Amino acid sequence: MKNKITIFQSPLYQTNATVIETDDMILLVDPTTLPHEIVEIRNFITSIRKDLPVYLLFTHSDWDHILGYNGIEDVICIGSEKLNTNIDKGRIVDQIKKFDDQYYLVRDYEVAYPKLDYVVFEDQQQLIIGGTTVTFYLAKGHTDDGIFAVVEPVGTLITGDYLSDIEFPYIYFSSYKYEETMDKLDSILKSHTIDFMIPGHGNPTEDSAEMMRRKIFSLDYIHELRSSVMNNDQAGADRLLEGWRFPIIMREFHEGNKSIMKKEIEVVDRGE
Repeated sequence: MKNKITIFQSPLYQTNATVIETDDMILLVDPTTLPHEIVEIRNFITSIRKDLPVYLLFTHSDWDHILGYNGIEDVICIGSEKLNTNIDKGRIVDQIKKFDDQYYLVRDYEVAYPKLDYVVFEDQQQLIIGGTTVTFYLAKGHTDDGIFAVVEPVGTLITGDYLSDIEFPYIYFSSYKYEETMDKLDSILKSHTIDFMIPGHGNPTEDSAEMMRRKIFSLDYIHELRSSVMNNDQAGADRLLEGWRFPIIMREFHEGNKSIMKKEIEVVDRGE
């Protein structure tokens, strides 16, 4: 626990589910992953909720971040407009069902795509509950429906699948939008007092220098991979995989990044 922050980290993908308790509300972020982990999170929420409203924030629509929907009762769901209008809802739910089938997992709730009660449309949109303010920032690149959230006065930045210490950027939507999202970190750190940053996977940090190091690394990875793709430099691209702890699965994501960049470069070359 950090002040009134509790992080439940699943051993699967080191995925973080975060609970932030203030005097006015409880904010639950991306409850995940295994059925017994959802039960543990549910029981914890029950033990602390008293008469506080519980807000459930989905940082983006990846299956491993939304599968806890319906696992916690009586919550107010938050997500981006793009998450709300996602045309791939059925495919994402099917990914959860496939995961559960593969490992014979049984949940005590119905798997479904989230229905939002509060929709985030723009940067710096704020949800104010008593003395608690949650400020949102659109975070595109990994997906097109991500959001950051700053919780004050707790001084916490929630980043979803960005700024992890165990992953290079996983780009499913746009490398250029990913860069734009990384560039927002500077203004967020200037506009808010951030004492704690919690990514969707890996280790949180209290160190602002570490936050910036992760941002710079992410941008360097994108720039170097884009250069390698443009110059057909396979050796250069391969070097970016050196030193990572889980290289077999990460190569798949790395190759996916290369495929997206190739398409982006082709669009630029055609002048579109």
